[in-house]
Amino acid sequence: MIVRTTLIALAAFLVSTFSAAAQTYPTRPVTIVVPYTAGGTTDVIARDIGRRLEQRLGQPFIVEYKPGAASGIGAAYVARAAPDGYTILLGTSTTMAINVSIYKNLAYDPTRDLLPFALVAGVPFMLVVNPALPIRTIPEFAKVARSMAGGLTYASNGAGGAAHLFAELLKGTLGIELTHVPYKGLAPALNDIVGGHVHAMFSDFATALPLVRDGKLRAIGVSTAARVGPAPDIPPLAEVGLPGFDASSWQMLIAPANTPRPIIERLNTELRSIMSDGATQKAFADRGHVPLAGGSAEELQRFVKSEILRWGEVVTRAGARGIE
Repeated sequence: MIVRTTLIALAAFLVSTFSAAAQTYPTRPVTIVVPYTAGGTTDVIARDIGRRLEQRLGQPFIVEYKPGAASGIGAAYVARAAPDGYTILLGTSTTMAINVSIYKNLAYDPTRDLLPFALVAGVPFMLVVNPALPIRTIPEFAKVARSMAGGLTYASNGAGGAAHLFAELLKGTLGIELTHVPYKGLAPALNDIVGGHVHAMFSDFATALPLVRDGKLRAIGVSTAARVGPAPDIPPLAEVGLPGFDASSWQMLIAPANTPRPIIERLNTELRSIMSDGATQKAFADRGHVPLAGGSAEELQRFVKSEILRWGEVVTRAGARGIE
């Protein structure tokens, strides 16, 4: 009886302590780890979200870059961080779902080592090519690829990412040869397409659209079934020769596992409020992102598990399983 009473008292003390910590959280700067290089979509979203959290919570939210291994280096870093709410990750569908099937020895387990607390954005991609190529549709893309030894080259920001996987799906669907050229970030990859060193790429809107508008790249189509807000003139790939193609990445905020539940719930509440705000939704839509206001942490954990299964099937169909 004494032991049981002591355990109950200890549990009550811990709940009270964590609740008090959540009420005062944060009392110092919070680091948002971006597992990619600066300048890409994840960086843009992290800075936007960080600024809005800072306005609401009164402490700086500082973006820190830890790129590499298709976002795996940054994810592993956060998985090992202190579970106190002061080191969080802005991860993607690659980080939390695709990497499970791509990598044989992943340095973290997204369902065991990490705890998602806010789904914030869907990210459509566009297929772009060097404008000197005689390609404006998917059939023309396939025709040019078949005319070249080894096929067209395509860039990505790392093996296993959405840019890589979407291109592998395209390759398998069309039955053509394509050669993968991985880069450490979207910006250097797009620069080499502009320079004519690589032929094509699936890129997010925020990075590629200015280059398309300047005539430095040609957009063949968007990866989603619907047209995207800032570029309604760019058709879905499904309309230009790839029926049924509908794919996008997503972005979510994640904490180390065992972060106190009251802190997770506070962050979840704040982010859901931020993402439901009209100004936030407009800012995201104007960049070509789909603003999302995800559910509870428990719902997001179930979502991640379902996405691991879904993307595992996609990776298998694309023939990309175990490439690293």
